Amino acid sequence: MKKATIQVSYDAEKLGAIRQYMAKKDTEFQSELEDFMQKLYEKHVPAPVRDYIENREPDELEVPRRPSRPVVPARPQNHDGGSGE
Repeated sequence: MKKATIQVSYDAEKLGAIRQYMAKKDTEFQSELEDFMQKLYEKHVPAPVRDYIENREPDELEVPRRPSRPVVPARPQNHDGGSGE
């Protein structure tokens, strides 16, 4: 699954306290946030939409890529209207 990054502003002192006390309980901040996001997803996104998203992922989310072409250096353009010779 392709992951996106979110950014949230929060009081720095409170964030430090959260991390400090989570570390004491041997809990990872990142995994707690991911669990919370999953609960938000399950709470707010209707089940048919979740099913659709989960069933389409492998094939439909990949963006078709254009075939790569070898890099050809650009030709200098002749601006005097002549044939360039």
